[in-house]
Amino acid sequence: MSKVNEEQLHIEEEFNGEERMEWTVAAEHKKERVDKYITDALENVSRSQVQLWIGDGAVTVNGASVKSNAKLSEGDQIVLQIPEPAAVEIIAEDIPLEVVYEDSDLIVINKQRGLVVHPAPGHTSGTLVNALMYHCKDLSGINGELRPGIVHRIDKDTSGLIMAAKNDRAHASLAAQLKEHSVNRRYIALVHGHLSHDQGTIDAPIGRDTNDRKMYTVTERNSKHAVTHFTVTERINDYTVLELKLETGRTHQIRVHMKFIGHPLVGDPTYGRNKGIKMSGQALHAATLGFVHPSTGEYMEFTAPIPQDMEDVLASLRSR
Repeated sequence: MSKVNEEQLHIEEEFNGEERMEWTVAAEHKKERVDKYITDALENVSRSQVQLWIGDGAVTVNGASVKSNAKLSEGDQIVLQIPEPAAVEIIAEDIPLEVVYEDSDLIVINKQRGLVVHPAPGHTSGTLVNALMYHCKDLSGINGELRPGIVHRIDKDTSGLIMAAKNDRAHASLAAQLKEHSVNRRYIALVHGHLSHDQGTIDAPIGRDTNDRKMYTVTERNSKHAVTHFTVTERINDYTVLELKLETGRTHQIRVHMKFIGHPLVGDPTYGRNKGIKMSGQALHAATLGFVHPSTGEYMEFTAPIPQDMEDVLASLRSR
């Protein structure tokens, strides 16, 4: 197998149950345990889950089965063949939800910062899905047992509007609109620095960062087309408030694009700066969500005000 790059051969934007994943070990990871390597490479997958896969023979290094504590060498070829998922019971949990709209086809939630959207192997509680299962009688099954109803996602520490489908017909319609980029998704963000342009478009492909497998970056290698439009709504000292419109929906897209142009999000623990304003998560809020209703054909649009913690930061900046 030819080496495409030093770190990654085939891996999707996020762990989503793909059957096969492959990596080539870079020099900086030699002598690292194979279970740690794979755990670091997969988002929201526990080390114990990886060790179970290794014990079941789902992981090979250079074509041979290994133990969890096997040490890696530069150039090793790791293959993870993810087994068919065993039956998993996702428990409905009484987690408070702010319901913006609901009918027999779909539900729109104003998600609080800190809430993970869906369960992952080895982590099946405390998510938006658990809350939806408590609140709703039915959710669509298209995305499988770990993601019932989930049509799209926003990051754990991003607040704002997210929709879920209650049946497969509604799910298919909403997913098609997302694929066609016809869903109106607008975000409000506070970023570092004084953005000189009043508006602009960032058209830059996003892929995994080969130096840190949990991060994404602008790159031409193993990347996907990504477009973000921005408009300046306010400049406050050395900070800028933006309205951002997503044309595509890549993992961490806004966060990566803003870092790329030198204006990372305030409070972003992964792509931000370790100075200035402190927030529990990035200052990013999904403020507007618009789509065509799957049954009526009517265009619907919802808005949610920015959360109190973000409002407090803005008020503090304005008072300086």
